[in-house]
Parts: sequence; structure tokens; C-alpha cells
Amino acid sequence: MQQYLDLCRRIIDQGVWVENERTGKRCLTVINADLTYDVAAGEFPLITTRKSFYKAAIAEMLGYLRGYSSAAEFRAIGCNTWNANANENTAWLSNPHRTGEDDMGRVYGVQGRAWSKPDGGHVDQLKKIVDNLSRGIDDRGEILSFYNPGEFHMGCLRPCMHTHNFSLLGDTLYLNSFQRSCDVPLGLNFNQVQVYFLLAIMAQITGHKPGVAYHKIVNAHIYEDQLELIQNVQLKREPFPAPKLIINPEIKSLKDIETWVTLDDFQLEGYQHHDAIKYPFSV
Repeated sequence: MQQYLDLCRRIIDQGVWVENERTGKRCLTVINADLTYDVAAGEFPLITTRKSFYKAAIAEMLGYLRGYSSAAEFRAIGCNTWNANANENTAWLSNPHRTGEDDMGRVYGVQGRAWSKPDGGHVDQLKKIVDNLSRGIDDRGEILSFYNPGEFHMGCLRPCMHTHNFSLLGDTLYLNSFQRSCDVPLGLNFNQVQVYFLLAIMAQITGHKPGVAYHKIVNAHIYEDQLELIQNVQLKREPFPAPKLIINPEIKSLKDIETWVTLDDFQLEGYQHHDAIKYPFSV
């Protein structure tokens, strides 16, 4: 929580105005932010200075782990974040690779579960990682990458949080997650939840203890139309203590995640929060 607030203040105090070509908006920008989440200690990094919808963040990560490519699939599990990029992104609507309504193309989980090979086959990155970690193997390349420049033109959006690198030390699993770009007021808490959750669930299904998750953001920014709300509303609120995330202990395998897991398998204890803030979203 404090890391989030400190980054917001750093951007306001030190940020440089940058014109964003994709959105047509200006944003205050800083380069490089490093956040850490002690998953072993159960320090769930959910924002309390506004209401945060943690289940949608978990649902999106579940969709990535399942390899979803349709906004309709995400909606079905409780996540609406892909509706706009799939159906309102002007460049994507005219893209010949778009197959129809709700199609996202070859983004995020599609790359993680079916990375295209030159011979026409596919690589399931996630399954390799789960199989290795479940056998206690860390080959120093337990990397889940969604960033495939050769197929950017085949998807509605380049990945923002693009790479997750797992490391095993004894019986403890660690995670380094890398993010190229972050809309801090609107998107960061979503991403914080996902980094924490990804380490927690991967440790659980591979039979290890979770350690620390390290989250690196390269370009952290606040859009001009978000600045007044974050300065004069959110940053003036006092945070509450962090809640606890409870994951159903019956989730024991990648197959479980692929087949029967729902948002009902994830609950919070002790979540106190201030009122929601409706930050503008930039498509």
C-alpha cells in the first residue's frame, strides 16, 4: 500500500510531461519503479484508499493462464477489462487479423500457452514451467513471456506486464515480474494483485512455499485527466491495514486452474476501504 502511494507522489513531484501518441493525452512520467510483495508473510498489496476490485484482477490472470483470446471468455469469468481493447480500439477494428466481435488476437495468454514456432507448432511455456517446478527443477529459465514482437500486428494490444521469471531456492518459489508501461492510478493496483496472486497460486500448484515477488515497472505514469483525482482525493485519504487473500487449498494443479476454478475460490479477510474513484480509462 505504502509503495503505491509513494510512487504516486514520486510521479507528481518528479515526473516529466510526455505526449502519448496512442491515447492522444499527456502524462506525467518517471522511469523505473521497483516494488516488492512478501507473499510468504501474506502481505496482500490491495489499495485501501479507494475500493479496488481484486477479483477482476485475479480473473484476468486466470484467463491468461488458460490462454484466453476473447473478451467474451474474460467476461464469463468476471473480468471486463478487455471489452474496450477488443471492440473499441480503432486500429484493431480495421486489422485483417481480427476475427470478429470480442476477438483479442494473439495477446498475453495466447503467447503464454501457444507461442508460435517456425515449423508451425506451438510452445506451451506455462506447462513447461509448472512441470519443472513440480519436480523441483529450476533451469534458470523458468520464464513466462507474453512479449512476441513478431506477432504484435496480430493482437489488439502489446502486453504491458510482459514477462514473469520464476526462481526456486530450496522449497521456496520467487517471482520477478517485468512491466514496460503502467497507468498508475487505474492499472497499478490491478497489476500488484496479479503479481502477488501469480506467485501464490504457482507456489501452491507446484508444491512449494511462496517467497517474495519482485515487480519492476519501466515507464510509470499518471494521465493528465487523472491528476486532480489522485492529488486531491486519493492521496488525501488515510490507508487502512492490508487485508489477507485466502486461496482455496483444493487448487492443486494446472489442470484445476484450467477446468473448475472460479472466483469463488478466492476470498479476502479484513478488507476496509474508502469509496471507489472513477479514474478515466485511456484506450
